Amino acid sequence: ISHYPKKRSASLMLLHAIQERFGYISRQAVEWIAAKLELQPINIYELVTFYPMFHHAPVGKHHLRVCRTLSCALGGSYKLHEHFCEKLGLDPHAHGPQTTPDGKFTLEFVECLASCGTAPVMMCNDAFYEGVSNQKADEILRKCNS
Repeated sequence: ISHYPKKRSASLMLLHAIQERFGYISRQAVEWIAAKLELQPINIYELVTFYPMFHHAPVGKHHLRVCRTLSCALGGSYKLHEHFCEKLGLDPHAHGPQTTPDGKFTLEFVECLASCGTAPVMMCNDAFYEGVSNQKADEILRKCNS
């Protein structure tokens, strides 16, 4: 915290550190960071909810994020999401992230992943994939299962 000109500037660094350590950002973590930085919890919570890389709850070993914004939707992201749901035994109509019963996969429909020209796009953990077809999705799942 002392490396930053203002305490508030350390918010993202602390969020990343906590998520790396615990796998997600809990309500207690939000309150702890806010107290440490002399902010209100809402100031930290707005960061957690704004950035798609932060998790609000525990996620599976493999976190699949499929972009659903306009370019990706037109490129087939809704069909891609349905394909993942079918392969993983998840409900394609559910809202919010879904985790498989074995905890191996979490599937989440997210807002823009900033590669509109290569739609549909997705991420598996920190790996970024462009132009994802059902066949490519199956390859990603096979890679995760090996």
